[in-house]
Amino acid sequence: MRTPILQVPTDARRAPPSADPTAGPPAIRTTAMGKRYDDVVALDHLDLEVPTHAIFGFLGPNGAGKTTAIKLLLGLARPTSGRAQLFGLDSVTDSLAIRARVGYLAQEPRFYDHLTAREVLAFTARFFYRGPTAAVRARIDETLELVGLADKADRPTRGFSGGERQRLGIAQAQVNHPDLLILDEPAAALDPLGRRDVLEVMERLRDRTTIFYSTHILDDVQRVSDHVAILDHGRLVTSAATADLLHGSTTTFDVEVRGDGQPSARALRQRPWVHDVAVTPGPVATALAVTVSDDDEAAEQDLLPTVLAAGATVVRFAPRQFDLEDVFLQLVEGDRS
Repeated sequence: MRTPILQVPTDARRAPPSADPTAGPPAIRTTAMGKRYDDVVALDHLDLEVPTHAIFGFLGPNGAGKTTAIKLLLGLARPTSGRAQLFGLDSVTDSLAIRARVGYLAQEPRFYDHLTAREVLAFTARFFYRGPTAAVRARIDETLELVGLADKADRPTRGFSGGERQRLGIAQAQVNHPDLLILDEPAAALDPLGRRDVLEVMERLRDRTTIFYSTHILDDVQRVSDHVAILDHGRLVTSAATADLLHGSTTTFDVEVRGDGQPSARALRQRPWVHDVAVTPGPVATALAVTVSDDDEAAEQDLLPTVLAAGATVVRFAPRQFDLEDVFLQLVEGDRS
C-alpha cells in the first residue's frame, strides 16, 4: 500500500493546529501499552496522554524504554499488551493514516551525502505532495528558513556539522507540516551550540505542531517542555506539566542568620504554614531551610518577620531554586527503593 499523497494548497502554508486541547482527542494516548521480548520487559503498561499543541519531553536514562515506546507509537512494532492511539487512531490498525499526519526524526538521521539540503527535502516532499512545482519549492524554502539552513540550502550534506544534520532531520520530518513531530533524542550527541540551535528550532515549531521528543538531557526538558513524563526501566514514574513538577505543593526558603538559629527555628515551627525547618549550624551563622505551604498566602509574607521577631539578624533570605535534576533524582530513586 502506498503512503497517501496530499495536494499542496496554493498558499503552501497550512494554518497551525488548534491550541484548544478540548477540540479533539489528544495527540497521543496510550493505555497499558507494553512490550516484551521473550523474558525481557522493555515497556511495562505505559499510560500516557500528550495534549495537542504541546512540547512534551519524554525523559529517562539510556535503556529506559523510550525508543521502544516511540516504535510502538509509529507502528514500527506491535505492543504485546495495551494499545496506543494518535489523534484517536489506533497505532496498529490505522498506521498508514497516522504516518500521513506524523513527522519522525530518528536518533541518528542519515542522508545521501552527495545531496544538498534542498535536494534532501525535495526528495522527501515527493512522498507527500503533488501539485504546482512552485508551491512545493515554496514549502521547501519555508522549511529551510524555519530550521536556519537557508544559507546552506545548496551545500552537500557531507560537510554538515552534527547540529546542522539534526536540524535538517527536523526539516525533513516537518516538510509536510505534520500534526505531530516525534523526535528521538534530537540533541543527544551535540555540543552545547548544536543543542541550543536544535532547541531553538523546536521552540519555533511550537505554534505549528505538537512535539513529542525523547531525551536523557534534563536541561533540555526544563528549557523547552510544557509537559514531561519520566520513564525508568520501562515504567512510567510520573507525568505532569513541567511547571507543576518543579513547583510541587511546597516551597523552600533558605534563611541564614548570625549566631544560633535555634530560637528562629522554634518560632517558625509554631507557624501552621511551615512544613519543616532544617537547621545547619556554622562557625559564624546558621542556615535554615524552611519548607512552607504554597497554598497559604501568609507563608512568604510572615516568614521573615517571624525570624526577626525571634531576635535574629538575617544575613541571607531567598527562595530555593529547584531544577529538574533534583526532581528527577528524587522521583527515580524513590521509585527504585
